[in-house]
Amino acid sequence: MLSQSDRIKIAKRVAEELVEGEIVNLGVGIPTLIPDFLGEKKVYLQSENGLLGMGPTPAEVDVDMDLISASKKPITFDVGASLFDSSDSFLMIRGGHIDVAVLGALQVDESGEVANWAVPGETILGVGGAMDLVAGAKRMIIASTHCSKDGSPKLVKKLTFPSSGNRRADMVITEHAVFKFREGKMYLVEIISNISIEELRDITEASFEVLQIQSNVI
Repeated sequence: MLSQSDRIKIAKRVAEELVEGEIVNLGVGIPTLIPDFLGEKKVYLQSENGLLGMGPTPAEVDVDMDLISASKKPITFDVGASLFDSSDSFLMIRGGHIDVAVLGALQVDESGEVANWAVPGETILGVGGAMDLVAGAKRMIIASTHCSKDGSPKLVKKLTFPSSGNRRADMVITEHAVFKFREGKMYLVEIISNISIEELRDITEASFEVLQIQSNVI
C-alpha cells in the first residue's frame, strides 16, 4: 500500500511541472495534495463544483465543510477567488480554458490513453468530470500510484478498463518515475525513487523507452 509520504512525493513532483499563471484543475486523490506544495508559485486552481482560486488545506480549527473541492475535501480561498455555478465551471472545461488537468488514473496505456472513471463489474455513481477534463484541458498530467492495491501494474500495454477518451496524457508521475508520451510512445525521463530501470520494467506492463534519464530521488 502506498504510504502518505509517497503520495506527497508525487504531489510535490507534479507541483514542479505547473507554470506560473496557469489555470489548473485538480482531480480526486493525490492531486488534492498539490495546493500545499506550490510555495510562492501563483497558479489558479479550478474546481468543477464551481470555484476558481483554491488555496492550501486549512488548519483543522479552520475547516468549514461548506467550503469544499469537487473531491469533497476542505479548502481555503486564495485572494481574488470566485464562486460560480457548476454549469459555468464545465463551460470553462469544455471551452478549452483549463491549461492543465491533473488527474488520477486506474490505468494508462503505453500510448497515453487513460482510464480513470470505472472498473468493470463495479457500481459507480457516474463519470463526473473525467471525460470533460480529458477532452478539454490543454495539457494532462496523471498523478498515480505505479501499481494498484492488488499489485497489478497501472501502466499497461492496452486498457482493460473503460477509456476516459481519445485524448492522450502528456505525462505520468508515480512514486517511482516520470514518463512522457510522444507520438504514441512512452518514454522514461526521470527516476524519483531508489529503483533500477530493470526493477521498474518488472512492475510496468507498458513498454517504454529511456530518454535522457535523470535521477531525482525525492
